Amino acid sequence: MKPPAGTDVNMNTPNRRYWLQSGFLSLMINFQNLIFGFGSFYFLVRELDKHQYGIWSLFIATTTIFDSARSGMVQNALIKYLSDHSKKEHPAIITASFYLSGGLMLVCMILNICIAGYLAHIWHDQGLVHMFYLFNIVYLLQGLLYQFQWIEQANLSFKGVLISSMIRQGGFFTYVILAYFLRWPLTLISFIWVQAGCAFVAMLIQYLFVSNDLTFEKKVDLAWVKKLFNYGKYVFGTNISGILTGSINQMMLGAIVSADTAGAFNVAVRITTLTEVPTNALGTVVFPQSAKRFATGGQQAIKYLYEKSVGTLLAILIPSLALLFIFPDFTVRFIAGNRYPETIPVIRVTVLYCLLTPFSRLFGTIMDSIGKPRINFIIILLFTALELFLTWILIEDFGMMGAVYASLIACLIFFIIIQAILNKQLKINFLNTFVYAIQFYPEFYRVYVRPRISKKMQRSL
Repeated sequence: MKPPAGTDVNMNTPNRRYWLQSGFLSLMINFQNLIFGFGSFYFLVRELDKHQYGIWSLFIATTTIFDSARSGMVQNALIKYLSDHSKKEHPAIITASFYLSGGLMLVCMILNICIAGYLAHIWHDQGLVHMFYLFNIVYLLQGLLYQFQWIEQANLSFKGVLISSMIRQGGFFTYVILAYFLRWPLTLISFIWVQAGCAFVAMLIQYLFVSNDLTFEKKVDLAWVKKLFNYGKYVFGTNISGILTGSINQMMLGAIVSADTAGAFNVAVRITTLTEVPTNALGTVVFPQSAKRFATGGQQAIKYLYEKSVGTLLAILIPSLALLFIFPDFTVRFIAGNRYPETIPVIRVTVLYCLLTPFSRLFGTIMDSIGKPRINFIIILLFTALELFLTWILIEDFGMMGAVYASLIACLIFFIIIQAILNKQLKINFLNTFVYAIQFYPEFYRVYVRPRISKKMQRSL
């Protein structure tokens, strides 16, 4: 299948440099997130007992909801408007974004304090109260860090994001691995202090990359605040709903069953999310460009972009998911040790709905980039409500497996709905994604492997 005329999303176009450089740096960001995130998980799951690990996973799931909600309100709107408007208007846009983000940060901190006691009660661990209070420091520092990162992304650059992300996550990983080998006593409170320190250093480094682009107006332009809010409110809701779908299972398991069970479920989730690195990387690259493609190439350009991107991701994901499905017992014991054998059947079911991740992930990206975040918001909200309902019912009957069955059923229904919407809005045919997936392997060999083999043969001669 060939791209439509005027579409410049393949590797033979004038934008090749952008896709190569941005794609590589974005992949590196997600890869280092994987290395540091997985590395920390690998040692924590061995060092902490089941209850401690369960409480930590529930705490991270909760704080991530607020963090992602704030990002959803500001990130895509800021990147879109900075990309679409002249440098002259950037100070007003940046000032408005800081004003809006600061207000959201304050709301997050207040909510964090308000829910601390309740969550400590239902998860049976009073130490959570102090943890939630202390984490407000991290919210503040990460809020500034993310603002700087988004400004750099709007300028189609990722170098500072790569370095600052490496510092933030690499610092925590370094602490965990040192504590493991040097036998330092690990406490959940110490993790938060380390995260705060790493976020502070990362924020200072990221500032150096955007200081020349960081210009402000003396007064806040409320019209721009309103425009950012109106664009971001749907992404805001979408992010909350999206994060809830990934964490509501754990939270409900923690409340209905135990924190230990929630931790075991988190182990299965962490293992299967190892396969999502390509999806996250490509989604980060697609968003800044898809808005431009829609403006210049129209519907056909977006149709090709979605089908080609999903097809590429499927080609990359299917082999790794197949291995995970066939050898879940070996994978669990190798990654998490012998403490969590109950996660083995969970992984087999989880793999099935991981196949649908590229479709849903890039659906949201495309809807946001063509200026229809409201559609994405409504669909995700309905999906979250459905999964919440199914999880509540099935956990009662099937325990931890009920949470997985609920996610699988909800994902299948969600997949059918979003494909119907994509077909109506952009004439996208999901079957084309499998054509591109099949084409990926010979194309990869022809473009990347064969030239390198030829070069090596010429050198040997």
